[in-house]
Amino acid sequence: MTTGRSSGMTEERWFQLTYWPLLVASLVFIVAYSWQVIADLQGTAESIARGLIFATWIVFIIDYLVRLWLSSPRGRWFRHHIFDLLVVVLPPLKPLRLLQAFTRISSKRTSQGTALRSRISVYGAGAALILIWVAALAVLDAERGAPGANIETFGDAVWWAFVTITTVGYGDYYPVTPGGRTVAVGLMAGGVAVVGVVTATFASWVLEKAAARSSDDDEPATRGQVRNVARSLAELTAKLGEPPAK
Repeated sequence: MTTGRSSGMTEERWFQLTYWPLLVASLVFIVAYSWQVIADLQGTAESIARGLIFATWIVFIIDYLVRLWLSSPRGRWFRHHIFDLLVVVLPPLKPLRLLQAFTRISSKRTSQGTALRSRISVYGAGAALILIWVAALAVLDAERGAPGANIETFGDAVWWAFVTITTVGYGDYYPVTPGGRTVAVGLMAGGVAVVGVVTATFASWVLEKAAARSSDDDEPATRGQVRNVARSLAELTAKLGEPPAK
């Protein structure tokens, strides 16, 4: 439940009003951050990119505080919206909100199970791609120009992110700075979770397809079913053996 204020605004209403603006803010963040790191901006261009990134941060802070203020009870809302707090504290998580738009596309499904599995698939694949992209940007930003660094181009950073999130770890590229290693730890932890979700979802889909194609003739009879059939046959045999009524 949410508590209405004097203006009539509720947390649900605020969420509806800010849904698309926040998605746009997430897109602005990823574009500005990518531009800043890949182009290695300096001077005025760097100030513009940093200004856009800072503006999106302020937008998410305001959204979080307003939703917390409109919620009731606030303690329960806070406990159930830890991810929203992480998005405010950790700017690289902002692009994950873009996945909400893609999950709405797959809302028209034949069953709740299919719809849920579709959303999980979108979140899993999308989160993996976003993690790879953001981690590549973050590690390049931390490593480029550092003494002994071997990740100096965006291509190398993307390759490193791919092999790290899949837990392959060739070792041809690796971070040497504290900031780069922090990004690596986060990417490895997130990679294990994302790969596990995608694998579980795929396994569930395979089992569903296999069950849909199987027929009753392929299923083994249980002991209870055999006993029921034997009992029915015995009763039928007994009736057939009874003398006809006079």
